[in-house]
Amino acid sequence: MAFLDWTRGAAALIMLHGHVYHAFAEKSAHESGAYVLSQFVGGMAPAAFLFLTGITLAFLMAGRERRGVSAGGRVLAALRRSGYLFGIAVLFRLELFATGLPDNRWTDLFKVDILNCMGLAILLFSPLAALAAEQRVRWGAILGTAVAGGAPLISALNWNWLHPFLRDYVVPDYNYFAFFPWAAFVAFGISAGTIVRLSGPMNLPRLMQWSALAGLALIAGGRYFSELPYSLYDKSEFWLNSPMLILIKLGVLLLALSFAYLWTAHGAGRRWSFVRQLGTTSLLVYWVHIELVYGRWFGAWKESLPVVLCAATAVLLIAAMVGLSLLRTRWPSVRAWLAAQSFRPPLTPERVSGD
Repeated sequence: MAFLDWTRGAAALIMLHGHVYHAFAEKSAHESGAYVLSQFVGGMAPAAFLFLTGITLAFLMAGRERRGVSAGGRVLAALRRSGYLFGIAVLFRLELFATGLPDNRWTDLFKVDILNCMGLAILLFSPLAALAAEQRVRWGAILGTAVAGGAPLISALNWNWLHPFLRDYVVPDYNYFAFFPWAAFVAFGISAGTIVRLSGPMNLPRLMQWSALAGLALIAGGRYFSELPYSLYDKSEFWLNSPMLILIKLGVLLLALSFAYLWTAHGAGRRWSFVRQLGTTSLLVYWVHIELVYGRWFGAWKESLPVVLCAATAVLLIAAMVGLSLLRTRWPSVRAWLAAQSFRPPLTPERVSGD
């Protein structure tokens, strides 16, 4: 399953690049092609992380089912994963708030980030763990379609009665990762991950071919229906809550999975890849780079760099995150080497002479 880490790493690269431009590009460069492209492509990174979260959740469900864990036990395991992500989200907010004092507002503690969306999506989709694998495929796709299709309807309702801290979890917003429509990618990921497990390793090449074809069909179909002069919805914003945008992004993700499989199976093979390396520690990379890019560390550079310097900064940040990822995954070996160095007996005249 190396292609999943590679896909996650590619999403991390897109994220790092897009966030650097978003934070540091001077305002006069916001109309440039490089900036617009970085933000357009950068919108795929959250979708990829959510989709891959759904795939790994499906693997968790399938693994528990294969070991004979009861339906209740499988649901409980999914709920524990949800609690873990919610806990990480809270710690993430607390750390950003503490390092940003005294400039931060206390309301920043309740911002709905992608980790919050992951935690809520897994919480609400955890009952899928009680189903048989074939049913999980069907219901994952149904729930994903329902969440995507319901986003414009949720936007049209009056939510003033709900506290803003809770409303941000539900109602589509450009500044937050609300359940509608972002959680659709988690549901689709559960369906896709279950299909991967049911297919088995021997059928994976054929499955990736079908994945590429399905991706092309979703992209073409989503674009066609989004350009029709009429709509099922009274009001829908394409970049905010359009179901067609979700389907187009899903199609791109399926194509990306197919390419990642082709590359890791027949291109890079088992050789080390910095893209895959980033994918193995994507949560750590996400946490640290947010602090570096949006924290106060390099505040003097915010919205002041030309496009060329933004590109150079992105390269430096990516290199730093690869180094951090390597330190994280190889820390046991590094610690053992440091321990060996610290306990090495000092050189004496007898040792130097060989006596």
